[in-house]
Formats: sequence, C-alpha cells, structure tokens
Amino acid sequence: MSLVVLKFGGTSVGDAQSMRQVARITHEATSTWNQVVVITSAMGKSINSRDSMKVTDALLVAARTAADGDSDTFHRIRRELSDKHQAAIEAVIANADERLRIQEEIDQLLSGFEILCASVRVLGEVTPRALDAISGLGERMAVRILAGALRTQGVPAEPIDATELIVTNDHYQSAMPLMEATRDKARARLLPLLAAGIVPVVTGFIGATAAGVPTTLGRGGSDYSASIIGDALDASEVHNYTDVDGVLTADPRIVPEARTIHTLTGQEMSELAFFGAQVLHPMTIAPLLEKKIPLRVKNTFNPAHPGTLILYEAARQEGANRRDGNIKAVTVIDRVSMVTVAGRGMKGVPGIAGRTFMTVARTNTSVLMISQASAEQSICFVIPQSSATKVVLELKRELGPELSTGEIDHISTLEDAAIVTAVGMGIADTPGVSGKVCSAIGKIGVNICAIAQGSSECGISLVVCGADSKEAVRAIHALTVA
Repeated sequence: MSLVVLKFGGTSVGDAQSMRQVARITHEATSTWNQVVVITSAMGKSINSRDSMKVTDALLVAARTAADGDSDTFHRIRRELSDKHQAAIEAVIANADERLRIQEEIDQLLSGFEILCASVRVLGEVTPRALDAISGLGERMAVRILAGALRTQGVPAEPIDATELIVTNDHYQSAMPLMEATRDKARARLLPLLAAGIVPVVTGFIGATAAGVPTTLGRGGSDYSASIIGDALDASEVHNYTDVDGVLTADPRIVPEARTIHTLTGQEMSELAFFGAQVLHPMTIAPLLEKKIPLRVKNTFNPAHPGTLILYEAARQEGANRRDGNIKAVTVIDRVSMVTVAGRGMKGVPGIAGRTFMTVARTNTSVLMISQASAEQSICFVIPQSSATKVVLELKRELGPELSTGEIDHISTLEDAAIVTAVGMGIADTPGVSGKVCSAIGKIGVNICAIAQGSSECGISLVVCGADSKEAVRAIHALTVA
C-alpha cells in the first residue's frame, strides 16, 4: 500500500489560482498513489505580485502591535484577512452552500483572533503561548478552503487540525514533537479516512501539548509537520512543494546561474538547511532518517520538473551518482556577529570555554558556529546579530575577574558578519577541497575571519564580513558540481 504526503508552502496556496493548481497536483497524485495526505501552510504571498500579504506575518504584526497598545491595526488586519480568504473561497469552491459554510467557519476563527488581540492589548504583552495561539490561525483557515477546492475537483477531502495529531512539549514558538504519542494519535485519526478514500488536509506548523494547548513548530514548520506525519504513517515518500525547481546550488538572487541539484543525501540537506538554505525547515530531515523515507522537493508551478530527491546513505550506495569530495552547493547566513574571547592567559586554564558558553546559554542565544585557535589563546563563535550586545555584556560580567587580571585580554565583536558554507559529501576530509575554497576567496580579495569544519564530513564554513558575503558565495559556487 503506497502512501505519499504532499506538503504545500505558503506561495503554493497564496491565491485561488495557486490553490487550483494544488488541487490538480493532488488529484493526479490520487491516481498514482494508493493513499494521499496533504499538509498546507497558511496562505502566503500570491504569485500575482499585487497581493503581497503573507497571512502568518500579518497575524504576528497584529499580535505585537496590540501588545504595544495599538487598538486599530488588528481590526484592520482582520478585515484584510477576511477579504483574502473570501476571494479564494469565491473562486475555488463551486457549491454555494459550501462556500457559505466555510466562510462562516473562517469568520468564527477571525472573531477569536480579534478577541485574543484585544486581550493582548489589555495585558500589554504577548506571551509565547499567546503568539502560538494567534500565529497558527492561518493554517486553520487554509485547510478549510483547500479541502473545499479538492472536493470541487472531485477529490473527497476533509480538513484536519494538527492539534488533533501532533503532540508536542510546551516550548512555545519552537515546540518539539513527542513522537510516540503523535504516532498513536495520527494513525487513529488519519488511517480510517485514508481507508475510506478520503484525502486528509492537515494544518502544517501547529501542534498541541498533551493538555491540548496549541503550539507551533517554529517558522517554516509546515515542512517539519509533513515529515512528522510521514514518519507516523510510515509513508512511502514525502513531497515538499515550493516555488522553485527543487534545491538549488545557491540562492538564485545571489547566483543567477544556480542549478537544481538532482540528488542529495539527508546529511547534505540537513547541513544546507542549518546553514541558510531557505527551501526546507532545518528539522525536516530528522523524522525521516530512521525509516529512510525519501523526500522530494518540487515546484508547485512547474510540477513536471523532477526537482530534488533526498535519499539516505544505504539507498545512495545502491544507486550511485555519488560524488564524494565534490562541492554541491553553497549557502549563506547573514546578519550575524562573531564574538571573540582572547588572551594569552587562557592557555591551559580549565573552565574558560565552559563558562563562556554557559553564559551565552543564559541569554537564550543560539550559537551557529564555533572556532578555536590551536594555541588555545582565543575562542570565537557566531551568533545572531540581534543578540550580540546582550551576549557581550553578560560575558564581561562573567569573565570580569579574568579581564581585570589580564588572563583574558579582550572580548571583541565583528558586528556585521556572515557564515558562508560549502556543502558536499566528504568535502571536509577530502584533501585539497579546503585549499580550493580558501584560494577562491583569496583571489577575490575577501578576508576569512574564521573557518570551521566541525564534526560534519560534508560542510566547510567560513566567516567573512557581511559586505563580502555575496562575492564569497559566487566565488565558491564556481567550484560546485551539482
């Protein structure tokens, strides 16, 4: 029994025209696969450039302005959201009674949104839990319209709220799934529908705690939702539909000649996602690894293109196309800062590194990259630019005694930095690759501030000044073999 999970991103359901395309893709999938599950994001920016509204962004703006005491913005956004969804309903759902029913359901959701925003305004703050309750409304509206669009195309479909399926911890804004409970709930709810020939249309991005409190999986979490459901249902494949022809060798806005990568390993894709590739949520691969469920990244608006197939080592050993030691892609994370803790007295002194990173952890800041000089006289690490000031202040408090005695000479910051990462299986332990990368950067006159290969065999990361990042990406891209 073959089962495919189809995930559609925000642009893929951004307007009526796009939703009709999604319905056609799903209808075709039902003739290829025995069972089909659809995961959808909230409505995003339309492919029609005149409609630039992204629903989740609008919901977050409404919540945050309400917390600042603004009593007008969330009312205006409610009207705009109603208009956007109403336009889609009118265009994609043929049955008048069904149009009215779905519009009433969306009106109820939007009324609840207004009540939440009014409460946030009274309190003068928006908690992570409240943000999750508000920001997940876009998916709850989208599933209703998309299920209606499928039914109009002759595909039996039922909208499902993932709060019924995905059980998470209570880390609001970036919740993690509890897979055993999720597997039980997802199978109990979805398998009877699939057995009856019905396509479940499931909200991406959201879940709920064991107590039923709504949570979200972090921005871009609909990708993650599809993998979680794919794992829970033992899917044959997961297809992630976006608005580009698969995973590209670089960001085409930086490298216009970027090409589609035909196959990647799960490890390569994880590295790309972590270091800035926007095509997938960084956690997307994790639920699929153990069962080696293939993931295909495709273009909603060019479905005939094969896209990128993400496989796992065992599968790739059999099918080859394996090019260990070749750079396949290059990514960039900008708007980061590099913090350096340095001093001649640090050498051999135990505990400095531990205290440094414990201090960073107290500020709830994620460290994106770490590099340490072999002489043990400096540690540098890269963090989001927005966190740099508070991290440096905390470090100066924590390491104040060492700064006063001269064991630590200084704590400095490169404010505007970027991490540029070359990715490809085996490149980190293939002789000559690091040299080629550094040589390519040197030829264009860009200074490398730090370099790290870490424990991964498929990534080499460089820190450069933010102003040089695009030139660095283009220079390394010239080395890629897709």
